[in-house]
Amino acid sequence: MKTLKDLNIDGKRVFIRCDFNVPKDEFGNITDDRRIRSALATIRYCIDRDCKLILASHYERPEPGKYEEKYSLAPIAKRLRTLLKMDNDIFMAEDVVGEDAKAKAATLKEGDVLLLENLRYEAGETENDMAFSEQLANFAEFYINDAFGACHRKHASIDAITKFFDTDHKAAGFLMSKEINFFSKVLENPVRPFIAVVGGSKVSGKLQALTNLINKVDKIIIGGGMAFTFLKAQGYEVGDSLVEDDLLDEAKGIMTKAKELGVKFYLPVDVVVAPEFSEKTTVKFLPIQEIPVGWMGLDIGPASSRLFREALNDAQTIIWNGPMGVYEMDKYSKGSFAMSNNIAQTHATTIVGGGDTADVTQRAGDADEMTFVSTGGGASLKLIEGDSLPGLEALQ
Repeated sequence: MKTLKDLNIDGKRVFIRCDFNVPKDEFGNITDDRRIRSALATIRYCIDRDCKLILASHYERPEPGKYEEKYSLAPIAKRLRTLLKMDNDIFMAEDVVGEDAKAKAATLKEGDVLLLENLRYEAGETENDMAFSEQLANFAEFYINDAFGACHRKHASIDAITKFFDTDHKAAGFLMSKEINFFSKVLENPVRPFIAVVGGSKVSGKLQALTNLINKVDKIIIGGGMAFTFLKAQGYEVGDSLVEDDLLDEAKGIMTKAKELGVKFYLPVDVVVAPEFSEKTTVKFLPIQEIPVGWMGLDIGPASSRLFREALNDAQTIIWNGPMGVYEMDKYSKGSFAMSNNIAQTHATTIVGGGDTADVTQRAGDADEMTFVSTGGGASLKLIEGDSLPGLEALQ
């Protein structure tokens, strides 16, 4: 797979697929611009070589063919202007492949940047449509994919568009290369002890990742809602906690495999429980053996945080995917924040994967202490699972 520096792009028209799918508040203000800032190195490299840039990204899931202002990339263009601090302007197209986009692309001068509207306004994007892909490809002579966070999707701007560029005219951007190199190095040749911290709500979403990790790590720490499926598989009463009963045998199988391989397997020893899923309800801190009928676990408890901290003490490599509880609510955020603090304080190489996990580290004030915070949730999980990514295959 070629990278941006392998291409002769000086003065050329370059199409960069970015991932600007950033969180906004109810007023439309960007609350975390990490994904925009992560794309700046690739964009600046091209600007410094007098390229005419066409940037493209999706944002959330608008109804194709229907323009809604809340899905517009206009706030992204505004933030880009602030971050790039460039002499040339950043132009915003009113459409994706329509007349306005074509007209503005045709007038670009060296060093100019044009941001197309939300790719998902067009049905052809998610359908991986060849005709739509050709329209996108016609904007430029070179194609750069720097959208690691979207590389697990076989969409037009990720996959089909590459058919219209030969191997000397398409490559990965700097962010994409960095993401792949980090995950590949860690998964293929980690410095040991290698510890995986896996959380989130459901086992089903992480089953393949756990199956793959069990053969690579020295320890696995399980938290979040998914822990209760493992606890129930061990015979504990978990009340109304989230459990996937159809995956109890798979959970047992993973724990059995860990024992056979000598992988130390950690589960919570205490939890924060409540009678309902609410910020205002009463909560209790209880050992896992004492979860009452009708109550649900919504976070790991302080004893679990101490146990997990001890387990992390000798780590040389840590990969973390998934929070320890319902961290969006203050009452149930302490376990996730404690995990973030504990990981940040180790001397290990620390890799954070997944949007929620990255958000936890940001809220906990630990993002800068981590070795690498991935911009891709689904994509990073696919790499951990050992699967190929359509976006990478398309560049090879």
